[in-house]
This record gives sequence, structure tokens and C-alpha cells, in this order.
Amino acid sequence: MRRTLLAAAVLIAGVAGACADTWPSRPIRAVIPFGPGSAVDIVPRIVFEQMASQLGQSIVVENRAGAGGTLGTAAVAKADPDGYTLLVHSSAHTIAPALYPNLSYSVARDFVTVGTIGSVPNIMIMAPSKGYKTVQQYVAAAKADPKLSTYAALGVGSAVQMSAERFRLSAGFESVMVPFKGGAEGITEVMAGRVDFYFCPISTALPHIRDGRLLGLAVSSPRRASAAPEIPTTLESGYADSDYTFWMGIFMPAKTPPEIVAKFHREMARALDAPAVKEKLAKLGVEPMPLSPAQFDAQVKREIGTYATFAKAAGMQAN
Repeated sequence: MRRTLLAAAVLIAGVAGACADTWPSRPIRAVIPFGPGSAVDIVPRIVFEQMASQLGQSIVVENRAGAGGTLGTAAVAKADPDGYTLLVHSSAHTIAPALYPNLSYSVARDFVTVGTIGSVPNIMIMAPSKGYKTVQQYVAAAKADPKLSTYAALGVGSAVQMSAERFRLSAGFESVMVPFKGGAEGITEVMAGRVDFYFCPISTALPHIRDGRLLGLAVSSPRRASAAPEIPTTLESGYADSDYTFWMGIFMPAKTPPEIVAKFHREMARALDAPAVKEKLAKLGVEPMPLSPAQFDAQVKREIGTYATFAKAAGMQAN
């Protein structure tokens, strides 16, 4: 009996190894659970173009937006774990269990982490006409008049809303979220002064900051952004636990052969190190975030717990 089990284990290991050797033998489907045009859509396409060249197979992007990213995510959770379907997601993945208690999948159990593409700092932007020169001045004004503050966001649980809420809760003031379908609309309203602030992805905000149409008061990332090192972080500005890391990463269905996961991770790291890819990502403000699958998995599980507590404290609920 023992010999039979051992022989079976050896056979299974051999089959898995053979699968990894021949993978990929057909195009790979990459599901992005958000619409076209967002950072989570644009950034991975740059990496996938390089990876397709390396792997000799195309990586076909499929945008499946809806329900805060949970529709496309659920589809990948149910896909065959053969390495031909993957999920591209952001840090919104780890807040979903707190916002949607009846999810049809488990973020922790139904996916295997493959690797991180990078992180994108969000900048707190505001119209110069508001008259505030520092983030501390604005916080003081918002505390003095609880009905004063409004901020732009792209829905509950989005990276821009998480950045705003992490900052707001730490600074201790009230603010009303004004939802928009797209970032361009939010920027327009902030620029006009009709909405107070917006934690905007750095690549979108910088051109408006450089030409003086907007002020950049702070970044929500743990460290200063390399694209705008003169702008302090919210942590440096004196607000503990106000930081938020907006990352983008790759997941596959649970039970995907570890050899395939490891191979994809190696090829992705190789693509991210390609000079042309590095140049394109730097222009978009993407910061390197090199994590092994195990390190990424640990971060995902840690964030699930952290943001469950945070969502409750901030009163965040999906509509």
C-alpha cells in the first residue's frame, strides 16, 4: 500500500513537472475585473506584451467589470486551475470580503498569489483657489466645520477611496464622498473647486500639478513617490496609520500547479526588468514592488484582516 501511494505521488509530481515544461502551449486569458482605461488595465498590458514575447504565447486581456470587481474575480475563482486563466487585481481585492460579506469566493482560499506588478502612489490634490497651502491647514479647517469637507472617489473600496478614508480617519475629520464614474470627471470637479480633494493616481495628477492648476499636498504611499519626491507622505505630515499602498498583482485559481505559478512569476520578474518596460512603467508613476509569491500571499492575508477592522471603523459599506 505504501509503495503504491509513493508511486502515485511520484507519478503526479512527474505529470505536474511535464505540464510546467510545456506550459504555455496556447494563449493565456487574463481577467481584469474593471473597465478599460484604469491603471489596473493599462499597467498590466505593458507587462503582458513583453511576457507574450518571452513565452511565445499571447496573453489575452478580458475586462469583466461589475460589483466592485467581484464579478470578474468570481469567474477566475471557478476557472480550471491549469495556468491558462489568471486574475489581475489591485489592493481592492483585500477589502472586498469586508464590503461584500456574501461573496461567492474566498480571497484567501480560492486563489494562489503569483506576483506583484508594482504600486502606484495616490496624491491628495486640491484646487489652488481653496487657499490651503498644506494638508495640515485643510485638516484644521475641516475639523472646524464638519460640513465643509468633500472628496472625489470612484466607488466604495476603490484605491482612491481607501486612500481618502485612511487619511480622513487618521486625521479625525468628517468628509462626504462624491462618487464619479471616472477619474477625469473627478479631477475636473476638484479643479473647479466644487469638490475639495481627491487622492488621484500620480501619473494622472502630475501634469495638472506641474502647470499650476492643482496643488499636490501629500501622497498616501508609505514612502515619497520617485516621480514627485518634493511632495511629503501623509505619514510625514503627522498622520499615523494614514498610508495606503495601491498595488497591482497577479493571481491564479487555487490548485494551479506550483511549477506553473513559479514559471509565470519568473517570467513576470524578467519582463519587469526589461528596460523598455521599466521606462514605460516609470512614466506612469509605477513603483517597483518585488515580492515572492509567498511574501505576496502573506501581505494579502494580512491586509484582509487589517481592512476588515478598518472598514468597520470607517463605516464603509458597498451599495
